[in-house]
Parts: sequence; structure tokens; C-alpha cells
Amino acid sequence: MPVIDMSALSPVGEFGSREWGEACAAASVKMLEAVELPKTINWAFTEDYTHPPQRLMGGGRTHSGYYIMVKNGKVSAADGIIPEARALPGFHVQLPWAYIANQSGALYGKEGQLQRSKDEALLMASIVEYLGRDNPFNLPINNEGKASYMLEPIGPWPAEVGRAVADGSEEGNGLHNIAATLQTASPEFVNLPVTSLRVPIFNEMTEDQKVSFLSACGVQI
Repeated sequence: MPVIDMSALSPVGEFGSREWGEACAAASVKMLEAVELPKTINWAFTEDYTHPPQRLMGGGRTHSGYYIMVKNGKVSAADGIIPEARALPGFHVQLPWAYIANQSGALYGKEGQLQRSKDEALLMASIVEYLGRDNPFNLPINNEGKASYMLEPIGPWPAEVGRAVADGSEEGNGLHNIAATLQTASPEFVNLPVTSLRVPIFNEMTEDQKVSFLSACGVQI
């Protein structure tokens, strides 16, 4: 049975905000401490959202995003990105805030995740075609010579961690849906055309919307 009661959750802040990051971190600690993790696990999860709106960066905040770290089986998590977590093999993502913020508020299970990935692939292809250049976000080049939002060192999800954070995800629970439920709307997306999973539809934007969206992603035209 999932350890987080979804009916007790309510939005706390925008995607990538300090309040939202702290709430996501607290939920992840509760989920992972509810299971017995082997002391051999040394793994981390970091999501670093670049080019965030300035309104989210008050109080000396240096990163929009949060981390989860399991070191020698001990769980910790917090808003922000710390070097100790980034140094561990794991799931390390770095992407423009505007590129993923809106759709991160959609609730879904495995099928929804697959559809979101397809919608995002179309969004990226549309941006590449519009700009006439590959890798518009200047993502790092991985060992295969391809632009990737995944940062090294990459390490597979430990089975015990994966099961804990995905518990109940097909019924509306799980870490993604918890994070989505904690998220409030951001004004940048109010009038944008989006898919059923809230992914922006670039080819249906007006020219002004395209320029604004790309600017929010840190892309200069």
C-alpha cells in the first residue's frame, strides 16, 4: 500500500520552486524510508532545471530542482542540487525549466509516461526544424556522441528504490503524481496550445509565442 495519502496533498508551489522542491523531497524520503534499503546502495536522483523564472530564485537560491540521495542505504533529499549527490551514479537530468514544467503537472501512469515522451519528442523535432539547427538547448554530448539531457555518471535505478517511488503509480500515486499534485500553474503556459498531457505544441503557437517559449528555454534566435 502506498505510504503517501494523495487525498491529503494540495498544491504548494510552481514546478521548480523552493516550496515544491522541499515538498517533493519530503515525500520521497517518506516513501524510501518505508522500505528496507540495502546498505550497499549508493545512488542519487537529481533534476536541475535551467533558465528558471527569476521569481523562483529568491533567497540566494542557486538551482531550481531537487535531489534524492541514497548513500550506504541511508536516504536524504532536499531542494537544490548538491555536489555529493551529483557525484554518485544515478538518474541526473538537466533541462530548461520551460521545456518540462507544464507537462510535469499532468497525472499519469506508464502509458501516460510513454505518450508524454512521444509528445516531447515531437516538440523537440519542431524546435529543431524551426531553428534549423540540432541540439538547440546545447545539451551535453554523451559517450555515444549524441546530445543528452542525462548527465554522467549514469547509474541504473536500484530495484528497491524504483519499486518504492513507483508504488501505486497506475492508480494515481507514486512520486511523479505526488509531485504533479503539489504543483501550481505557471503563467507562461496559460495561453499556449498543449497536448492532453500538457506538453506545449510548438507548431500551433503564434510566432510571438514561439519566440517567447524559446526565450524561456534559454534559446536566443
